[in-house]
Amino acid sequence: MDASAEPAGPRNVALCVLCGIPGAGKSTFARALGRRLRRDGAWAAGVLAYDDILPDALLGGAEPLPPPSQWKMLRQELLKYLECFLMAVVNGCQMSAPPSSTEAMWEDFITCLKDQDLIISAAPEAQPCYLLAKTAVSRPLFLVLDDNFYYQSMRYEVYQLARKYSLGYCQLFLDCPLETCLQRNSQRTQVIPSEIIRLMERKIERPNPEKNAWEHNSLTIQSTACSSEFSSEVIDLLLTALENPVKYVEDNLEQKEADRIICSTNIFHKADQTLRRIVSETMKEAKDEQVLPNNLKLLAEELNKLKAEILEDLRQGNKKYLCFEQTTGTSDVLSFFCNEKDAIVQKYLSKQH
Repeated sequence: MDASAEPAGPRNVALCVLCGIPGAGKSTFARALGRRLRRDGAWAAGVLAYDDILPDALLGGAEPLPPPSQWKMLRQELLKYLECFLMAVVNGCQMSAPPSSTEAMWEDFITCLKDQDLIISAAPEAQPCYLLAKTAVSRPLFLVLDDNFYYQSMRYEVYQLARKYSLGYCQLFLDCPLETCLQRNSQRTQVIPSEIIRLMERKIERPNPEKNAWEHNSLTIQSTACSSEFSSEVIDLLLTALENPVKYVEDNLEQKEADRIICSTNIFHKADQTLRRIVSETMKEAKDEQVLPNNLKLLAEELNKLKAEILEDLRQGNKKYLCFEQTTGTSDVLSFFCNEKDAIVQKYLSKQH
């Protein structure tokens, strides 16, 4: 019997974002949740583990760390792969690699889906493309995204996909004591530097439904209690997301542009002042950490260049760096800047050891 199938009508799909610092138990939790959903028989499930797809250099074990621009670019590329799969599921069509894809990353993405019986290869004589497996279309589908997602902006990108295709969306935050995470990390084959985990623990932005309405479908789980919650709160959250997809709102391009100009004018000056203060404070902290004078000069140049590029991007309407459709306050800008800034600073601090 043919393992592929055409979907009969719209598909019920929900995206579940797992977030938390390294060592919180996200991957173990994701695999167990996927098994549980498949075992119940009523749903199909797939786990997209970023660690299995992104190049090893981005996972914290490489020296020196890759530049923030490369890190962001490859994460964006993985989101495009996810969107290709979602388009195939929603529209009942074949899937092929998007333009300018990184061959190794795309192959790892395809392997991830194949291993979970979500896609199969098309006929050998056809162009490189893939068909949906019956598993992906015969039942409601949960896709669990396993990554740190420690900045709100990272999660918002996934939410935008859910909104674009009218999918369910929810978030699970795995809360775990820092020392436990560090201990688990030390037992890994690929150890992440402890200072990076400590930095992420200080900088992580937990889901905040009171501030961000789009995060209302969120649940915080204590890492030690993960398995016992499968039958109650976690499953209820997933079902709520599946049964209440994010509504697609068609863009009014003229109004959107007018709103963008107003918002950009109002916040540009405030963003400029705040970023200047952050750069100044960061340089003082680097000096206190006894970063060498020559490296201090290079660090200042990189931070000021990043500030200038982000402000220009804000002026132009978030076309290159900022991922938000419309920036409504400085918090989005500051979150992105601090994300990039931390990676730059860590590069120079690593040179001290």
